[in-house]
Amino acid sequence: MPDVSDDGVPKDAVRAIQTTVPDVFAFEIDGEVSAADMEAMAEKMNAAFDAWPRVSLVLIFRSYEGSELGAGFDWASIKSRLRSLSNLDKYVVVGAPEGAERMIEGLGRILPVEAMTFDLSEMAEAWEAVGAKPVRSGGETSPAP
Repeated sequence: MPDVSDDGVPKDAVRAIQTTVPDVFAFEIDGEVSAADMEAMAEKMNAAFDAWPRVSLVLIFRSYEGSELGAGFDWASIKSRLRSLSNLDKYVVVGAPEGAERMIEGLGRILPVEAMTFDLSEMAEAWEAVGAKPVRSGGETSPAP
């Protein structure tokens, strides 16, 4: 069941975070990921892969509640996962869901991507790893989203 706002409108569980570096992309995940969330994130990453030869990706898991059945099975999501194999430079995950940390770090050993995981308490270190910072809506940088 998706999280809803006070007026009953479903909230997006995936929110894009603007960064100080144009080829570093970041998303915050908070709640249950819907098929629409996954498709929107995939479309943004496919556009990034079209624009840049290599990009870095930061995923911040605040309160991950899994994903709805079928999320990630649309063509945009499948395409972005395949393209990430050759287009990702650094893959940083903050607050990885239980059990995912080893898998993420293992990917870095077999794929041409530098995969790193950090605890939520290590947010500054995670941003430092990709050489970027989040940007607040007013344009100023923020130490953490």
